[in-house]
Amino acid sequence: MVATRPPIPDFDNPPVAEVVLSVQFERLEALRTAHLGFLWGQFRHQFPRTEDQPPLDRVIEDFEPPPPPKSGGVRIEFLDRFPTPRLWFLNEEGTELIQVQQDRFIHNWRKVGKGEKYPRYERIRESFSREMATFRDYVSRESLGELVINQCEVTYINHIVAGEGWERHGQVGEVLSLWREQAQDSFLPEPEEANVRARYVIGEQDEKPIGRLHVEFQPVWRTSDQKPMYVLKLTARGAPRGEGLDGAFNFLDIGRIWIVKGFAAITTSRMHSVWRRLDAK
Repeated sequence: MVATRPPIPDFDNPPVAEVVLSVQFERLEALRTAHLGFLWGQFRHQFPRTEDQPPLDRVIEDFEPPPPPKSGGVRIEFLDRFPTPRLWFLNEEGTELIQVQQDRFIHNWRKVGKGEKYPRYERIRESFSREMATFRDYVSRESLGELVINQCEVTYINHIVAGEGWERHGQVGEVLSLWREQAQDSFLPEPEEANVRARYVIGEQDEKPIGRLHVEFQPVWRTSDQKPMYVLKLTARGAPRGEGLDGAFNFLDIGRIWIVKGFAAITTSRMHSVWRRLDAK
């Protein structure tokens, strides 16, 4: 499953710090901690380190109105056993990892050092495709249940550091093109900082939605030197577009396009120059 790059915005020096590809499936109740240990053996040559993490909650993009709250007393549920953990398989550098739990399989690429270069979506996708096939075959071989994928997710996390194009957290308009000052006169000064959250429906206007693009923009301080920094997170999530792994990757490819085009749409041309945009606008 090798992907070719579609005609989408391209940057020579994008601020990408992390990319996550994830599929969620119906819970494999038979998949226990011991199975995760044996699964690690399939990846240990490339991911020799492990970490235990609490499992992630199930998430579904739902387009129906929420049901009315139920009346009555408080409902208490008791677990009959400890939940199976989420296991991380990490490479030596910590730049790439696999996460697996009873209903999720995830691949992360992370920028760890200053010299670490974003390897591009196509390479991450190719690795994830091989890993998902290995996991699918393991689940089948061990008779752990059927892999029924219900959600697919792509996330890009960008670290936009002060110094080129902007200096202060209040200068949101220098980075985000969707930011517009609301004040009608000059009474209010520049904001000290601002958070932005938005979500967009993925799909053609006259067709049924297939997912959502979630945008989060948050001011932080970089740990290494306390420089002002924005974290811009874009997540595309929705149901697979077809059966099996092919259907999952069909949505992942659509989600990636929405993220890249959305990133270019909500950021300013000034920052595009800083990131050295290559394609014709």
